[in-house]
Amino acid sequence: MLDKLQAVEDKFRELESLVSDPAVIADMEKWQRYAKEHAQLLPIVEKFRAYKRTVQGIADAKEMLADGDAEMKVLAEEELHALKAEKEKLGAELPILLLPKDPNDEKNVIVEIRGGVGGDEAALFAGDLFRMYSRYAERQGWRVELLNANATGIGGFKEVTFLVAGYGAYSKLKYESGTHRVQRVPVTESGGRIHTSAATVAVLPEAEEVDVAIAPGDLRIDTYCASGAGGQYVNRTETAIRITHIPTGIVVQCQDEKSQLKNKAKAMKVLRARIQDKARQEQEAAVAADRRSQVGSGDRSERIRTYNFPQGRVTDHRIGLTLHKIDAILNGELDALFAALITADQAERLKRVHS
Repeated sequence: MLDKLQAVEDKFRELESLVSDPAVIADMEKWQRYAKEHAQLLPIVEKFRAYKRTVQGIADAKEMLADGDAEMKVLAEEELHALKAEKEKLGAELPILLLPKDPNDEKNVIVEIRGGVGGDEAALFAGDLFRMYSRYAERQGWRVELLNANATGIGGFKEVTFLVAGYGAYSKLKYESGTHRVQRVPVTESGGRIHTSAATVAVLPEAEEVDVAIAPGDLRIDTYCASGAGGQYVNRTETAIRITHIPTGIVVQCQDEKSQLKNKAKAMKVLRARIQDKARQEQEAAVAADRRSQVGSGDRSERIRTYNFPQGRVTDHRIGLTLHKIDAILNGELDALFAALITADQAERLKRVHS
């Protein structure tokens, strides 16, 4: 590990020299590439240098213990104890920093939520999840843009698709793909019985045009009149768009905007993300036969979390974590949940590296 870290520091020094080279500065594209790589290595190098300073401090403290007077030895003993604890802490953090980065972590995401089993109650729960993620995004300073929604008349969604734009959005929200289950007494239930409903969540990294090449001949584009909850027409003009990607059979639609052009642009954004996600899943399936063992694998048939209202708890089944603060979580307070998922993911990846 130390050899790898030293190689990273050597590369960092090389990049440090390059980003201050006048010839490189004159070539903006090259400078930006080097500067980005330099910034990515900075946290690893800072931690490694702190580790080396700690190791040197331990050596100095041991020398003081051997050669110092009685008073100095007491001070050295105290310092040695603190430095050993610091070395152990840094030694646990450094392998995590060396784990390969997910190339999508910095990207915006497209989130799709669909009400599953449970009828109106499932649609209401889909609405709860949409508000939960929207409030979390607001806390992070991220922007939420509605792309498509099929609303019900009672405040829920049969399905809703939205963009979350902000640095690192995918790194946090990628763990949300899967089936979310809710247990509560529906507002429509007069007998007070607890019902179980579900909604599925898909989190896709936003794909740029350069990431996914789509030939115009591979698309079938249909237009229709946008309609609102209960089937009422939003307008009589065919502004809604349905796009079918013929090679994959993927179908997306958008009716949120009053402009056909804007709806088409939004639909294409979703289509690119879905095509990229399909390719990613196929690639991962070829490399790893059992993706479901991984935290955040994105298997949408997997029940990942239960929201139990009578007990006021939220349980993430992948990591066995239960938090008794359902109201706070549904209000977008997801930091504790995401921190636990990230830690579990890192532990699993470290285990695979050393196996």
